[in-house]
Amino acid sequence: MRVDLFDFDLPNERIALRPARPRDSARMLVVRPEGSLAGAPDLQDRGVRDLPNLLEPGDALVFNDTKVIPAQLEGTRTRGDAVANISATLHLRASGDTWWAFVRPAKKLQTGDKVVFKGAEGAELAANVLEKGDAGDVLLRFDEKGPVLDAAIAAVGHIPLPPYIAQKRGEDAQDREDYQTVYAEKDGAVAAPTAGLHFTPELLDALDQRGIERHIVTLHVGAGTFLPVKSDETEDHKMHAEWGEVTAETATALKAVQARGNKVVAVGTTSLRILESAAQGDTGLEPFRGETSIFITPGYRFRAIDGLMTNFHLPRSTLFMLVSAFSGLETMQRAYAHAIETDYRFYSYGDSSLLFPAETAARG
Repeated sequence: MRVDLFDFDLPNERIALRPARPRDSARMLVVRPEGSLAGAPDLQDRGVRDLPNLLEPGDALVFNDTKVIPAQLEGTRTRGDAVANISATLHLRASGDTWWAFVRPAKKLQTGDKVVFKGAEGAELAANVLEKGDAGDVLLRFDEKGPVLDAAIAAVGHIPLPPYIAQKRGEDAQDREDYQTVYAEKDGAVAAPTAGLHFTPELLDALDQRGIERHIVTLHVGAGTFLPVKSDETEDHKMHAEWGEVTAETATALKAVQARGNKVVAVGTTSLRILESAAQGDTGLEPFRGETSIFITPGYRFRAIDGLMTNFHLPRSTLFMLVSAFSGLETMQRAYAHAIETDYRFYSYGDSSLLFPAETAARG
């Protein structure tokens, strides 16, 4: 498909630079494609706090428990008398002491170079360039490994705010709290699963009281989620791999939810991607552990989910392609036009949407 089909104009003032406070006070646009629920309007302006009453007892929400690490590193490369400033964003752990990272400027690094990253209060962390990839990323081997490396990255790193926020303001101490879900547990993401940023302990309690099940998956979100689609056709775009897991317990529980006629609703595109990665066979959702580079565009037959809670995404992005595959391109173009016209806040710190599938996106 042509990538320009997924383009739209977004006024700059619609980009949220801070989250709603409290988190669950954000707005939520409910999108029900024609035919998904007889008699229900296509678009409904609601709030995140309405979520328990928009679902039925016995439905299940699936949360991504990944935890954002301070994966933005600033350092220098010295080669003889020549010194270059290097900015690196870690995006995929390759082993106990190696990470793939997007670097700027990539042309300043060669295989074998040493980079010293520096943080506050004299903290330092050194790495050597083992390999250069094809997309501006490099494989870095650090001087530390395992938990010691994790602690060193935390000491020198910064929270990797999305470019559309970082271009407008610097990261601050508040982002360390804001850019993390309240249920984050497993270190490894370099970008937040932003649909989950709307949840508070009070909202989780309300879901429990309503009888909505909560289940956990893991997908360590990579910086590739921010990369623009530069090709003209979707078929030519290459997704970067991310590591994730669906346990046997979660797979069994979610199959039981659907077997009794209830809905499985993914909280965020990250939960959706790992669930769909785990449901690629003929038997439906199965346990999964490993890397996935799943790329979902219109025409995809969904196997694992019945609903999606997600924020508003960038024009021409793989995530806008994903939501268009789920609820229909024309429906999502109409939904986004409505959101822009009625002052919804966009992107990572913005408002939310609750999407239901188009008939063409029914589970295959």
